[in-house]
Amino acid sequence: MKNLIKNLQAANRDLKTLSKKVDKMIVEVGKLEKPKSAKKATAKAKPVKKVVAKKIAKLTAADTLFGIIKRFKKGTDVATLMKKTGFNRRKIYDNVKILKKQGKIRAAGIGVYVKV
Repeated sequence: MKNLIKNLQAANRDLKTLSKKVDKMIVEVGKLEKPKSAKKATAKAKPVKKVVAKKIAKLTAADTLFGIIKRFKKGTDVATLMKKTGFNRRKIYDNVKILKKQGKIRAAGIGVYVKV
């Protein structure tokens, strides 16, 4: 059963990356399909401005954990964080340490964390 869950999580991650790639490809194809207007031979050609796509900021693991922790007013434990994020225990503890140093969270008990 655990192996099945891990395989499903891996497939989910792969589907998300493929979805992002397909979205990028759709944008690129859309750029190619735009019809070019007919230009007069006597008119001066104006320089074409390149459209710069905005980069979507990726959430870090610490940001993901902080987002989950701040939803729970009484705090949340490591097991819940593992279940909601899919991160292993070591990754959660490392990122919790980072959030504690930043002063965003505090420990409310052993393995229980609360937003400051």
